[in-house]
Amino acid sequence: MAATAGAVVLARPSHASAAPSFRPAGPASTFRTVGRVKKGADGSVQYTWPGIAFEGRFRGTGVGIVLDDSGNDYDVQIDGRTVSTLVTPGRATSWVEGLADTEHGVRLVKRTESPWAAGRFGGFVAVRGGAVLRPPAPRRRQIEFIGDSYTAGYGNVSGVRDCSGIGGVDRNSNADLAFGPLTARRLGADYQQNAFSGRGMVRNYNGGEPGTDYRTSYDRALLNVDGDVWRKPGSWRPQLVVIGLGINDFSTPLGPDEPWATEEGLVAAYASAYHGFLDTLRARYGPRTFVLVSSTAVSLTTAFADTTRRIVEERNARGDRRIGHWYYDDPGLDRLGCDWHPSLQDHQIISALLDQRLAALPLDW
Repeated sequence: MAATAGAVVLARPSHASAAPSFRPAGPASTFRTVGRVKKGADGSVQYTWPGIAFEGRFRGTGVGIVLDDSGNDYDVQIDGRTVSTLVTPGRATSWVEGLADTEHGVRLVKRTESPWAAGRFGGFVAVRGGAVLRPPAPRRRQIEFIGDSYTAGYGNVSGVRDCSGIGGVDRNSNADLAFGPLTARRLGADYQQNAFSGRGMVRNYNGGEPGTDYRTSYDRALLNVDGDVWRKPGSWRPQLVVIGLGINDFSTPLGPDEPWATEEGLVAAYASAYHGFLDTLRARYGPRTFVLVSSTAVSLTTAFADTTRRIVEERNARGDRRIGHWYYDDPGLDRLGCDWHPSLQDHQIISALLDQRLAALPLDW
């Protein structure tokens, strides 16, 4: 857990026992949440989606971060600068100390994916003599990013395609540096990063886990709980939704046991499901939210891009003009993330391409 900017970062359990109890630092009103969570009666919150962030303010020379999570990695940011990475911190309070005795902003962001298990955050606590202050206000602009491993930032900070010898995918992923959060920060927007690696609109990567797809889990706050339902707060009213689903549907050949006998059959199922998913978003967010349907190059076929373009054209022809298409590709993409995924440089390029696309949209910011 390396520290920078003069801060000293320590991680120590709340108690000396091997299995310390989990004690939330205070009510959830002392921090604000970016992303989907499930609130507990004790003031803590649980979550599984990548890119979940908690923001707070405090006065004093340090702050404690109360966590119960042995599966995920987090970045700790003080006054906009990352001062530490917490690697699977477990049930502990991690401390940032040695700061100037003044007011500070603190942000904790979940770098990794964990669809199989929930993490738990118990809030921020001030060092002796300090105080936790009212959290920052919500941002007026809101964006929801829906997608797969590209949206999640899978393996984006590795710099090599084979991550097996450098800690694997988790140690080399940072959801906060994926193209969506990069663009959201430039726009001063809150966001949800509702990404699930390996999932497609109707078909998962290489036909895996048949009978499930991205839509199976989209409505959940906790991905590891079958039937869980996220209760949308009234404060979440995104002006923009960016969808990136289709890479896993089309990037691998169809297997003999899959329900789609041909690519044409897969395309038909994909288009039908996509229209249904867009209907769901319209019912949830209303007609003013702009929906951007995205696609990119896959190695085997142009069906992904061709079909998404046709879906948008059909929606426009039905009278929904607040839906558009965004195809992103660039000769500068090196795909040097884990398993040929976009690298950090690639996410910066893709984010810049998204910025350009959004600049041309009639967004109600």
